[in-house]
Amino acid sequence: QVRLVESGGGLVQPGGSLKLSCAASGMMFSLYAMGWYRQAPGKQREFIAVITRGGNTNYADSVKGRFTISRDNAKNSMYVQMNSLKPEDTAVYYCAADRVRIGVGASPNYWGQGTQVTVSS
Repeated sequence: QVRLVESGGGLVQPGGSLKLSCAASGMMFSLYAMGWYRQAPGKQREFIAVITRGGNTNYADSVKGRFTISRDNAKNSMYVQMNSLKPEDTAVYYCAADRVRIGVGASPNYWGQGTQVTVSS
């Protein structure tokens, strides 16, 4: 079955950087759009970034210019490089996969278990 496993979360100071990874298995990775969502305490899960099968990317306004999503089809993996982190970026970050669409209002078929990112001094 499809499995998505996130890694790379942790505690970082404001202005710092982290790189999250998502390792996929049980799927034809190259056929899927892949994306990141996050959920902060007391808030709804929100879309962060997507990378399509063809490598096109799109970002939420809140992270545009600071986060960079990428994928390596040979390694069945997706990444997000997060720079200039702010306390409001604190959340559980989830990897998602879908054959059709990932984005605001979408409901991806597959989700990882999440990884905690905490931005604090």
